[in-house]
Amino acid sequence: MMRVDDLVEQIAPLQRSDLEDWIRDELIEPRQDAKTLLFTDMECARVRLICTLRYELEIDADTLPVVLSLIDQLYDTRQRLRSLTAAVMMQDKSVQAAIIAAMERDGGSSAADEA
Repeated sequence: MMRVDDLVEQIAPLQRSDLEDWIRDELIEPRQDAKTLLFTDMECARVRLICTLRYELEIDADTLPVVLSLIDQLYDTRQRLRSLTAAVMMQDKSVQAAIIAAMERDGGSSAADEA
Protein backbone atom coordinates (compact mmCIF):
# COMPACT_ATOMS: atom_id res chain seq x y z
CA MET A 1 0.00 0.00 0.00
CA MET A 2 1.24 3.44 -0.91
CA ARG A 3 0.32 6.87 0.42
CA VAL A 4 -0.49 9.88 -1.79
CA ASP A 5 2.81 11.63 -1.15
CA ASP A 6 4.79 8.49 -1.99
CA LEU A 7 2.80 7.97 -5.18
CA VAL A 8 3.28 11.55 -6.36
CA GLU A 9 7.00 11.28 -5.59
CA GLN A 10 7.38 7.93 -7.38
CA ILE A 11 5.57 8.88 -10.62
CA ALA A 12 7.50 11.82 -12.07
CA PRO A 13 4.84 13.53 -14.24
CA LEU A 14 2.01 13.02 -11.73
CA GLN A 15 0.54 16.23 -10.37
CA ARG A 16 -1.15 16.00 -6.98
CA SER A 17 -4.03 18.15 -8.20
CA ASP A 18 -4.63 15.74 -11.10
CA LEU A 19 -4.58 12.79 -8.72
CA GLU A 20 -7.13 14.53 -6.50
CA ASP A 21 -9.33 15.18 -9.55
CA TRP A 22 -9.12 11.51 -10.59
CA ILE A 23 -10.09 10.42 -7.10
CA ARG A 24 -12.99 12.89 -7.03
CA ASP A 25 -14.13 11.64 -10.46
CA GLU A 26 -13.84 8.03 -9.17
CA LEU A 27 -11.33 7.04 -11.84
CA ILE A 28 -9.21 5.81 -8.94
CA GLU A 29 -10.59 4.46 -5.68
CA PRO A 30 -7.95 4.42 -2.94
CA ARG A 31 -8.69 3.00 0.46
CA GLN A 32 -9.08 5.34 3.41
CA ASP A 33 -7.19 4.43 6.59
CA ALA A 34 -7.93 6.98 9.30
CA LYS A 35 -7.06 10.25 7.52
CA THR A 36 -4.69 8.69 5.00
CA LEU A 37 -5.50 7.54 1.47
CA LEU A 38 -3.79 4.28 0.57
CA PHE A 39 -3.28 2.86 -2.91
CA THR A 40 -3.03 -0.86 -3.63
CA ASP A 41 -0.56 -2.12 -6.25
CA MET A 42 -3.50 -2.33 -8.68
CA GLU A 43 -4.50 1.29 -8.02
CA CYS A 44 -0.86 2.39 -8.44
CA ALA A 45 -0.77 0.63 -11.81
CA ARG A 46 -4.03 2.38 -12.76
CA VAL A 47 -2.53 5.76 -11.82
CA ARG A 48 0.47 4.97 -14.05
CA LEU A 49 -1.90 4.03 -16.89
CA ILE A 50 -3.86 7.26 -16.45
CA CYS A 51 -0.60 9.24 -16.43
CA THR A 52 0.42 7.60 -19.71
CA LEU A 53 -2.98 8.32 -21.26
CA ARG A 54 -3.14 11.88 -19.98
CA TYR A 55 0.45 13.13 -20.17
CA GLU A 56 2.06 11.05 -22.93
CA LEU A 57 -0.87 10.31 -25.24
CA GLU A 58 -2.52 13.62 -24.36
CA ILE A 59 -5.99 12.15 -23.90
CA ASP A 60 -8.35 14.98 -22.97
CA ALA A 61 -9.57 14.97 -19.36
CA ASP A 62 -13.20 14.72 -20.53
CA THR A 63 -12.36 11.72 -22.73
CA LEU A 64 -10.34 9.91 -20.09
CA PRO A 65 -13.32 8.22 -18.35
CA VAL A 66 -14.51 6.80 -21.67
CA VAL A 67 -11.07 5.42 -22.54
CA LEU A 68 -10.69 3.92 -19.06
CA SER A 69 -14.14 2.36 -19.29
CA LEU A 70 -13.19 0.69 -22.58
CA ILE A 71 -9.92 -0.55 -21.08
CA ASP A 72 -11.82 -1.91 -18.07
CA GLN A 73 -14.23 -3.73 -20.41
CA LEU A 74 -11.33 -5.22 -22.34
CA TYR A 75 -9.67 -6.36 -19.10
CA ASP A 76 -12.94 -7.94 -17.92
CA THR A 77 -13.36 -9.71 -21.27
CA ARG A 78 -9.82 -11.09 -21.05
CA GLN A 79 -10.48 -12.36 -17.52
CA ARG A 80 -13.69 -14.06 -18.66
CA LEU A 81 -11.88 -15.64 -21.60
CA ARG A 82 -9.23 -17.03 -19.25
CA SER A 83 -11.97 -18.49 -17.04
CA LEU A 84 -13.72 -19.99 -20.04
CA THR A 85 -10.47 -21.46 -21.30
CA ALA A 86 -9.78 -23.02 -17.90
CA ALA A 87 -13.32 -24.46 -17.79
CA VAL A 88 -12.95 -25.96 -21.28
CA MET A 89 -9.58 -27.47 -20.38
CA MET A 90 -11.23 -29.29 -17.45
CA GLN A 91 -13.63 -31.08 -19.81
CA ASP A 92 -13.16 -34.46 -21.46
CA LYS A 93 -11.17 -34.46 -24.69
CA SER A 94 -14.35 -35.18 -26.68
CA VAL A 95 -16.06 -32.10 -25.23
CA GLN A 96 -12.95 -30.01 -25.93
CA ALA A 97 -12.90 -31.27 -29.51
CA ALA A 98 -16.60 -30.45 -29.96
CA ILE A 99 -16.04 -26.91 -28.67
CA ILE A 100 -13.07 -26.40 -31.00
CA ALA A 101 -15.07 -27.77 -33.95
CA ALA A 102 -17.97 -25.43 -33.17
CA MET A 103 -15.59 -22.48 -32.99
CA GLU A 104 -14.04 -23.43 -36.32
CA ARG A 105 -17.48 -23.74 -37.92
CA ASP A 106 -18.34 -20.31 -36.59
CA GLY A 107 -15.15 -19.02 -38.18
CA GLY A 108 -14.81 -16.26 -35.60
CA SER A 109 -17.94 -14.44 -36.76
CA SER A 110 -19.57 -12.13 -34.29
CA ALA A 111 -22.93 -10.53 -33.79
CA ALA A 112 -21.61 -7.50 -35.68
CA ASP A 113 -20.91 -9.71 -38.72
CA GLU A 114 -24.49 -10.96 -38.70
CA ALA A 115 -26.03 -7.47 -38.60
